Amino acid sequence: MAEAHSAVAFSFAVTHEGLDVNFDREVLHLVWQSGVRSWKKRIARFKNNVHCGVYPASLSSLWATIGALAGVHFSGKVAVPYDIVERVVELLPGRTNAWQVVACTVTGLGVWLTCTYTLRYTLKMLFMYQGWMYESRGAGSKVSKATLLWLGSVKLLTMGRQPMLYSYQGSLPRLPLPSVKDTMDRYLLSVRPLLDDKQFERMEGLAEEFQRGISKKLQRYLVLKSWWSSNYVSDWWEEFVYLRGRSALMVNSNFYGIDAILLHPTTNQAARAAVIIHSCLLFRRLIERQELEPILVQNLVPLCSWQYERVFNTTRLPGIETDRISHLSDSTHIAVFNKGRYYRVPIYWKGRILKPCEIEIQMQRILDDQSEPAKGELHLASLTAGQRKNWALARHNFFGKGINRTSLDAIERAAFVVCLDDVEYNFDPNDPNKLDQYGRTLLHGKGYDRWFDKSFTLCIGTNGRVGFNSEHSWADAAVMSHLWEFVLSEDVETNWYKEDGHTIGTPEFEPPTPTRLQWDMPPAALKEIEAAFVASQDLLSDVDLRIYVHDHYGKGFMKKCRVSPDAFIQMALQLAYYRDAGKFSLTYEASMTRLYREGRTETVRPCTIESSAWVKSMVENKLPREEKIKLLLTACQRHQRGYQDAMCGKGIDRHLFCLYVVSKYLEVDSPFLKEVLSEPWRLSTSQTPHGQTARLDLKKHPKCISAGGGFGPVADDGYGVSYIIAGEDLIFFHISSKKSSHETESNRFAKQIERSLADIRDLFEKK
Repeated sequence: MAEAHSAVAFSFAVTHEGLDVNFDREVLHLVWQSGVRSWKKRIARFKNNVHCGVYPASLSSLWATIGALAGVHFSGKVAVPYDIVERVVELLPGRTNAWQVVACTVTGLGVWLTCTYTLRYTLKMLFMYQGWMYESRGAGSKVSKATLLWLGSVKLLTMGRQPMLYSYQGSLPRLPLPSVKDTMDRYLLSVRPLLDDKQFERMEGLAEEFQRGISKKLQRYLVLKSWWSSNYVSDWWEEFVYLRGRSALMVNSNFYGIDAILLHPTTNQAARAAVIIHSCLLFRRLIERQELEPILVQNLVPLCSWQYERVFNTTRLPGIETDRISHLSDSTHIAVFNKGRYYRVPIYWKGRILKPCEIEIQMQRILDDQSEPAKGELHLASLTAGQRKNWALARHNFFGKGINRTSLDAIERAAFVVCLDDVEYNFDPNDPNKLDQYGRTLLHGKGYDRWFDKSFTLCIGTNGRVGFNSEHSWADAAVMSHLWEFVLSEDVETNWYKEDGHTIGTPEFEPPTPTRLQWDMPPAALKEIEAAFVASQDLLSDVDLRIYVHDHYGKGFMKKCRVSPDAFIQMALQLAYYRDAGKFSLTYEASMTRLYREGRTETVRPCTIESSAWVKSMVENKLPREEKIKLLLTACQRHQRGYQDAMCGKGIDRHLFCLYVVSKYLEVDSPFLKEVLSEPWRLSTSQTPHGQTARLDLKKHPKCISAGGGFGPVADDGYGVSYIIAGEDLIFFHISSKKSSHETESNRFAKQIERSLADIRDLFEKK
């Protein structure tokens, strides 16, 4: 493997014979091609923005409108309504045919814009309707007339044009701001099962004092913000929850995703890496060209696509008090880590994306490289795993200039990072520990082999299995799940591999050689890196991760019970936690608010009065089976209603969070907000979405199902549980906790989940 070389397009020297100029035509040609590609992308981006800006109208309708007006005007047989063309002509310098055409064009443009924006605002008003969300979807249920009318109106306005990725952005409504009274009522209802009578009476007093007092002033500021900004929550959520956090990203914030473990298309590491990299680049191109279809709920209502802008070319940069997100409009390379060495790998050549067979050559060159890491290079990424302030100071002191700055830029300005690991990723149904280790490898690796600041890092095992580690501030898990679903489906829909495991195809040229990044670490930098490495080892060694594969039944059985699969699983988790901890606890479930512009997430609180009543009936085992089923169905309905409320902007926690932020800006203390925002989430849960698009046909490829992904525990004495309903008979649970806690144990909790799911099945099956 060649070391880094200085690439110079031209040079000159002054000699006694005059000025001697040398230049490299090939390099200058590459510079020219890069500029042309950049301008093409700008023009395409502008064109796409225009198309999206007028949706659901089209530019062709503009020319049709102008043509129709000109035809009517010049025919003289039919008068243009209100003589509007004639009135425009009177304002022009003359009445020649040319000026009349100008008048028709101006008038047509005005009429077209009026109609276009009328359509857009009509569509926005239709998307404000929430009744469809609460319609019963059970067998034999009837849809209300209001929802049927709404359904027909939306279809009428959106028919005829294929939407682009951002077509609906201008038509999405703003996230509604709940009243303080509604939020207080929902909050008190949510904490009732967690508090005894005396504690609840005290909390009622704090809530009433807050509602009658300072809340009115705080709410006025939020009303103003909700009118002025696109979303009254998202910018503050990104800043205060993510970017101002000073703790380590590894385990505490970043999350991971796993391969389709029932498939193993190749054991060749370089080949699998090449195909996955190529698929990611195809996805990036779809985003850039806005050709990626927006996700539609019920194949009708769009979700906000804003978060897709930062999937690629994005890095979280550390700061002393707050981090910032750096996003580039383009990047022509990726960064690759292997055996402690970093490489800059070009992904374009002569205006096109490299083919998998060409990328495989690049990856194999890196794997074949026998050079040793530079001093400090092996554990360098530990800086991104540790405390943000320490990393910010080290970055400023040791990476602000020279070759360290150049090499750091190569990583931070890359489209994404790829880690060619030196370990296998294994799955064996008879040995659960292998899948657990797989998850730990992706969640934290060795503490120094993931660039935790990057939007995402692709991880490739030596046996060809893959996964990813993703930073959380730039977007939520559903967006990465969409990318991952595309990547895995591309892997099976297109036959990329030969029988020997290598990629198909013949390289059209010798692909660009990966460039080894260079580092010059002074002793002080080496000390900081080593300290970060030690801290990362302490953090990752405390993680207790268990991935439980539940294959006794899945979504199919839950639907037969006429219960929402998500509510079904959440009730099982409530029962499992109560049996594990002997009490109820504040439970977090993430839902999305992407029905609104720039929406991110809202919290659903699964621990309700109804769920606790059912759990107690199961534990005490005094009620007949029919009564337990009735309590379970009531609890599931209550949970489903809470989830629907959260999606429709009627949640609890984001509103309280924003009220708290305003109180801090105004330097006003609120005992109620202070107590509410300090309550620990000892059970933090999230469902990984699956099948977000129709791209993958699971009937044709039933094994192309990702095992989902997970995250670290939110509370020191709590559990983090991520689950994916992978099929009709398969569910994956990713359970994390801390070994240092005497209250939790992930394997024990997995057994409680298994027991709870079995007990619920018995409720419906045993007579």
